[in-house]
Amino acid sequence: MTLQAKVVSVTGALDGELDLVEAVFDVRANVGLLHQVVVAEEANRRRGTHSTKTRAEVSGGGAKPFRQKGTGNARQGSTRAPQFTGGGIVHGPRPRSYAQATPKKMVRAALRQALSDRAGGGAVYVLRGEMGAPSTKSALGIVEGAGLGGKSVALVALPGEFEVVRSFRNLPEFMIATPASLLTRTVLISDVVLFTEAALSAIVERLSDREGE
Repeated sequence: MTLQAKVVSVTGALDGELDLVEAVFDVRANVGLLHQVVVAEEANRRRGTHSTKTRAEVSGGGAKPFRQKGTGNARQGSTRAPQFTGGGIVHGPRPRSYAQATPKKMVRAALRQALSDRAGGGAVYVLRGEMGAPSTKSALGIVEGAGLGGKSVALVALPGEFEVVRSFRNLPEFMIATPASLLTRTVLISDVVLFTEAALSAIVERLSDREGE
């Protein structure tokens, strides 16, 4: 049985269904692959700018806190040592890159599997028609007409579809992506994936089986 996407017109009315390409939207999931790709995507989002100071970098501590002998305490040379409050940090985090390189073949396979999961649950929609001037009010009408209220939605549109992007970007439950930037993570954390017709064609082109896969 061919999986189908629900078609929504720019007026907000449901406008039938559209057959989905099986090679992209009807693929068996590999949980291990999905996990590996999502972990890599999460790691690539990390900025890695965290930093702490060692005892050589914190200010102060030039004099001994107390004399060497006669106090009954262990000898100390500086209040900037790690055992003192305000002292340096031992083995603390330093700026670094968390980026993980993932083969493109694995990335495409994981995205196909994530989209297949949403398609199997009837959670893939296609927006048909061209919107006029950007309008959040019109976007809300589409959401209500399609029954998407209260759901998190991944909207996939081409970079040049400014009216669509600008209409939906103010809605807090919407995440905007292009066919080239759509991540497996974005699909999996969304309840619904909404494509424009042009974006659907582009994602099929991106994820279609290639020689050697």
